[in-house]
Amino acid sequence: MKRTNYTSISEINVTNLVDVTMVLLIIFMITAPLMRTGLQVELPESKINDLKNKEGISVTITRDGSILIENETVNLQQMGNYLTRRLATEGNLFVLLHADKSVSYGKVISVMDYIKQAGITNIGLVLTPGKDK
Repeated sequence: MKRTNYTSISEINVTNLVDVTMVLLIIFMITAPLMRTGLQVELPESKINDLKNKEGISVTITRDGSILIENETVNLQQMGNYLTRRLATEGNLFVLLHADKSVSYGKVISVMDYIKQAGITNIGLVLTPGKDK
């Protein structure tokens, strides 16, 4: 009778791990942009079509006057404190202000004042590009 020697395999098969990682990466790449566009804010229009997109902290003022930072509801004081902390840790920041067109001018100026009091001078007002007529 012949005796068989069994040896253990000392290698890890990473093919399955790579497959799962690639699938998760694709899922996150598809869903990440959808998570940022969840708010219904009707932005004012501009006739300028050559607007450049910048990366920054997203501050949104909704139709009912609620203030959101990165899709999280805050009040003016919390917004100022958050921006001050971010400025202290990251340095130069850029704020993108999305304001519904039905929000009063005074509310927008009030939010901009708190942003400037936090020490941030780079504020961009986000709007919808108009159509050429």
